[in-house]
Amino acid sequence: MAEHGALSVARRDDALEGLAAALIRHADDFARAVAQDFGHRSTHETKLADLYPVVAGLRHARKHFRRWMKPRRRPIRMMFQIASGRIHYQPLGIVGIISPWNYPVQLALSPLAGALAAGNRIMIKPSELTPHTSALLARVLGEVFDESEAAVVEGGADVARSFARLPFDHLFFTGSTAVGRDVMKAASENLVPVTLELGGKSPAIVAPDYPLPEAAERIAVGKLFNAGQTCIAPDYVLVAREHEAAFVRAFRDAAGRLYPTLAANPDYTAIISERHRERLRGLVADAEAKGAVLHAINPAGERLDPAAGKLEPVVLTGMSADAAVLQEEIFGPVLPVVSYGTLEEAIGFVNDRPHPLALYLFSRDRGLVKRVLDRTSSGGVAVNETLLHCVQEELPFGGVGASGMGSYHGEAGFRTFSHARSVFRRGRVNGAGMTKPPYGRRVERMLSFLLR
Repeated sequence: MAEHGALSVARRDDALEGLAAALIRHADDFARAVAQDFGHRSTHETKLADLYPVVAGLRHARKHFRRWMKPRRRPIRMMFQIASGRIHYQPLGIVGIISPWNYPVQLALSPLAGALAAGNRIMIKPSELTPHTSALLARVLGEVFDESEAAVVEGGADVARSFARLPFDHLFFTGSTAVGRDVMKAASENLVPVTLELGGKSPAIVAPDYPLPEAAERIAVGKLFNAGQTCIAPDYVLVAREHEAAFVRAFRDAAGRLYPTLAANPDYTAIISERHRERLRGLVADAEAKGAVLHAINPAGERLDPAAGKLEPVVLTGMSADAAVLQEEIFGPVLPVVSYGTLEEAIGFVNDRPHPLALYLFSRDRGLVKRVLDRTSSGGVAVNETLLHCVQEELPFGGVGASGMGSYHGEAGFRTFSHARSVFRRGRVNGAGMTKPPYGRRVERMLSFLLR
């Protein structure tokens, strides 16, 4: 791929729109492929979360990338005048993308939009847990791109490990923090720069002033979308101690309205594999063994067929601090609720843990909101809402600390996949000659002026 060089501006334009059109053309095919990989995946969730953000991102990039790539003027210090300074944005070269299973289209192609807008060539290694979607991705990209421009590499974990060790010009990984460490270590062998989009335990803080039914419904939407298999899903809720029982009731009511049935409900998604279901059951069992109270949500009282892959939503209260459900990222329809006495306690609870990928805060008190924003750190924040900050192309998306490094979406993605090249151009007359040897009184006077 490297010998072909950067993609031309005209080719970027054609490819960005061509891929958007191909995704729309194959929307139903993708919905079927993702559902086949999950056992059951809501068609609407696939189109809302896997296809729409990518199509919007591709078209946003197409509309703006010419402006993003224009050289930017930078001021030059007085003593070096007459001269000019500019930053030119160049494609890095070949970008590798390792994408996960939970949003197998979005998380493969959203970073591709930024890499493509910047003029790079791209290789994608999708998750082995979504083979039908991966095969379709390969076919659809083959309709739009020559293999030297963008290619999909299918295969298992051994292929992913080899992929991470390739000498890319940039490696982009979305997945767990544990695997992210391994990817970064592999990339370091070739000094490949990395962007890591990881996860962690994203809290939702419900302040005492905010109406509980509203907060509960918005948290339920964010938590149960894709059955909780979302890296920015609310992982746990912090609620005032006197409101804990009322919040649990409000959450159960909201979940019941969103999903009045579970077993045959086309809107309620299955858990990706039996291994992941067993892990979730283990988290719940561990919490109960350590004193937690379980509040199951099954409005129709159905028996869920284990072979169908769905798990009923569960709220947990009264957990021991050492319960695994408060230590590990959950990635499923299990919601721990932790009560606090004061807002300071809630802030302290968040700050005692690694920086999360997202933080959700429900309050109409601007002073309180500022206080929480000033005192906490997270990849992104949504106030009085969940999830929606990640589909705003004008807002960078990325983590901090254990939840990742680097960002993308919109212009941030273009910058991530570009080299900002400094260009200094000296004019015919220039004061820099005053700094060359032989040094003497002239330079002494100049330094006395500069360092005064």
